Amino acid sequence: MKKSLAVLALAGFAATAITTGAAAAAEVVGNPKAAPAKIEMCIGCHGIPHYKTGFPEVYQVPMIGGQSAKYIESALKAYRKGERKHPSMVGIAKSLSDQDIADVAAYYALQTPANAKR
Repeated sequence: MKKSLAVLALAGFAATAITTGAAAAAEVVGNPKAAPAKIEMCIGCHGIPHYKTGFPEVYQVPMIGGQSAKYIESALKAYRKGERKHPSMVGIAKSLSDQDIADVAAYYALQTPANAKR
């Protein structure tokens, strides 16, 4: 009897682990229509042609309109993990969920430097 309870408990644990893993592995899909409320912090630097930031050093801020969504997602996640080091971007990226990142990336991927939000 104890053996069958142990087997049931183990099977239940395995099923939960598989279900949780599948949910975690589900890919987040970006919604560019959800992004306008999330990009206010981006346009102050990335929406100004030839803008240079002076913190922590003089740095030419790239225009991100038209960049691929995959690249923007990758960059934001790297800032969030601390793999990229710009202090302002690290702070901003840490405030974003995976869905926020996907939405912002999808939005900017649809832009071009000529029509990017300024």
